[in-house]
Amino acid sequence: MRFNTLLRSYNRRFRLPSTTAEDSGRRLFGNRWFSALSFQTVSAEEISGTHPAEVKNLVQGKWERSSSWNTILDPLNGEPFIKVYEVKGNEIEPFVQSLSKCPKSGIHNPFKSPERYLLYGEISSKAANMLSQEEVADFFAKLIQRVSPKSYTQALVEVQVTQKFLENFGGDQVRFLARSFGVPGNHLGQQSNGFRWPFGPVAVITPFNFPLEIPLLQLMGALYMGNKPILKVDSKVSIVMEQMLRLLHECGLPEEDVDFINSDGITMNKLLLEAKPAMTLFTGSSRVAEKITADLKGRIKLEDAGFDWKILGPDVQQVDYVAWVCDQDAYACSGQKCSAQSILFMHEEWSKSKLLSKMELLANRRNLKDLTIGPVLTVTTERMMEHIKNLLQIPGSKVIFGGKPLENHLIPHIYGAIKPTAVFVPLDEILKESNFDLVTTEIFGPFQIVTEYKNDELPKVLNACEKMHAHLTAAVVSNDPYFLQEVLGSSVNGTTYAGIRSRTTGAPQNHWFGPAGDPRGAGIGTPEAIKLVWSCHREIIYDVGPVPANWKIPPST
Repeated sequence: MRFNTLLRSYNRRFRLPSTTAEDSGRRLFGNRWFSALSFQTVSAEEISGTHPAEVKNLVQGKWERSSSWNTILDPLNGEPFIKVYEVKGNEIEPFVQSLSKCPKSGIHNPFKSPERYLLYGEISSKAANMLSQEEVADFFAKLIQRVSPKSYTQALVEVQVTQKFLENFGGDQVRFLARSFGVPGNHLGQQSNGFRWPFGPVAVITPFNFPLEIPLLQLMGALYMGNKPILKVDSKVSIVMEQMLRLLHECGLPEEDVDFINSDGITMNKLLLEAKPAMTLFTGSSRVAEKITADLKGRIKLEDAGFDWKILGPDVQQVDYVAWVCDQDAYACSGQKCSAQSILFMHEEWSKSKLLSKMELLANRRNLKDLTIGPVLTVTTERMMEHIKNLLQIPGSKVIFGGKPLENHLIPHIYGAIKPTAVFVPLDEILKESNFDLVTTEIFGPFQIVTEYKNDELPKVLNACEKMHAHLTAAVVSNDPYFLQEVLGSSVNGTTYAGIRSRTTGAPQNHWFGPAGDPRGAGIGTPEAIKLVWSCHREIIYDVGPVPANWKIPPST
């Protein structure tokens, strides 16, 4: 099915409006009238091999083409449908110069241009207002679908979370991020004050799987605190943030406040080494994260890969609900979430229930027609099938369901396409040194490991969690308070859900999302995350006197 046909079927099903600028109507906004989609330079439904879109770069306030472009293939049919103007290594100088113009003290801070805190509160309010409009939200949801195929519901939720985040930081909320404190000193006229201080020039590097939410939330956090960011999004999906930046400009974002670059990894690495940003936020693979950490001498915050676990406790209940959450956690967005359920530890009592058969039924509902399963953009079908084959060499391992390529599709071979898959591996085999790295290899697709533990084997499960190296999300599915205490007290994952309704995915904007156990760990979404990632502590000690009237120079010490 062609993509525009698919989107029209969604319009009928959800009664959504068309996304053309002409029929978007006009709305009152601030002191002027504007078209809700006046920022739009592409139509999500019309992008195709015959009508390719273009993605430019933004540097020093101007949208620019580069000398060459990278052609992006439609992940559903292989058509070359987007031209991304990628900057080459010999073209980075304007970006280096732009970052170098930003002082270490940032564009604003509590003592410099504090009115910009208010400016960004206003920008956030206006952008939230625009994203709350049905035709704007629909445009971004469909654009996300075009480049990172997922169901309409999943794409729309990404837009809604972004809108709520912007709404949360409207009005005075940006300046509250820079709230200071004072402590009385030792004598009259002395007081110490703690301030949140920007880094100055910074970089934001984000992946493909959440083309709007991750880059926008981190970018705005950087701006709120007074930094000058350069943003790089995976070229496969960078069209989404290009359009979002145009929306932000319409909402009052100064065009020179953000640079936006498209490039390959080698060029971006060269830019980082030459521009020397004071801090870089990287969201993506652990392998790249470790390289950048070394290159930048630790001036980095990471939200890297996660082999995320879920433990089902001894109290079996709400089997239908738990099965549905497991299906969503493992296979929504075709498993391409850093928070996706990678391994399921089932208490033996759950094995006796109908959990696995219900999970299989739910997995089998997923199909390409509604994009509840779709292309995997970073792992090929061959690589996933090879991984399954290697796992099945472990004694006692078996495919529970799936384990086969998708059929009857036009997904290009550079991407992956397999059915939602679960492979059982015995717990004792997982813990063997010869197997552990294989079993805990993150496959960024619709794939999970399932295992079982007996009542006295919880220490083995906790040992497996201890041995994992990426501690992003986790779920402890139980309402047994003693069980929860034991598991939570012996684990470190930064975003951990506890209780019978626990999940590993679907973090909203109202709680911290990020890893733990690593001093480089970056959060997203909350005031605490923004302050941790995008500002540092500065202590200013006022000591204005008076000097005591009888003071004399004391002996040397």
